[in-house]
Formats: sequence, C-alpha cells, structure tokens
Amino acid sequence: MQNRAWRVLGLWALAAGLWGGNPGESHPGYPLFKAYCWGCHHQTAEAFGPSFRTIASKRTPEQIMAQIADPEHTYRSLGYRRNSMPAFSDLNATQLKALTDFILSFKEMK
Repeated sequence: MQNRAWRVLGLWALAAGLWGGNPGESHPGYPLFKAYCWGCHHQTAEAFGPSFRTIASKRTPEQIMAQIADPEHTYRSLGYRRNSMPAFSDLNATQLKALTDFILSFKEMK
C-alpha cells in the first residue's frame, strides 16, 4: 500500500509539472537524491526544503557538500536561523560529489 501511495504522489507531481525537464534518472546522483533528499527537496519546486534549482543558484559546490555532510556546523554561515536537515555523513566522497553535481545540474533551469 505504501508503494502505491508513493507512485500516486509521483504521478501527481509529474502532472503538476514539478519534475519538468530534469537531468533524469541516468544521472549518477539521481539514486542518491531519491534515497536521501526527495523527502524534503524537489528538483525545481519548493517543498519542505529549498528546491535544487534554488540551492544551485545560490551555493558553491563546496557549500553544498558541506551542508549535506555536516549541516549542524554550516547552516548559520548559509544564512539559516535553524537547522532541520540531518547529516548524511555516511556518503563517501564519490557519492557526495555525484549528489552535488546532480543538484548543480539544476542551476540553469528556468
């Protein structure tokens, strides 16, 4: 039942245009996005957290990686008043770069 609910939510988001022209499932960072980020972030639409488009337009790759790996120590320097993002310190360097590259791929999207 839970999988069906996620599929319905995904179909709704597609119909609403939330996933517009994204880099797609073939990007190495896409599975990481689905596993770690999708609950709070979407590619082009604001959700609980900012969209990847917003993040990519305001942050350097180093800032994005630092926020993913250790948000408790970076959120203030990024202008946030509080932190609600969990740390994903279990990502290795290759995964962190792939996820960061996926986020940055939304920088130029309109």
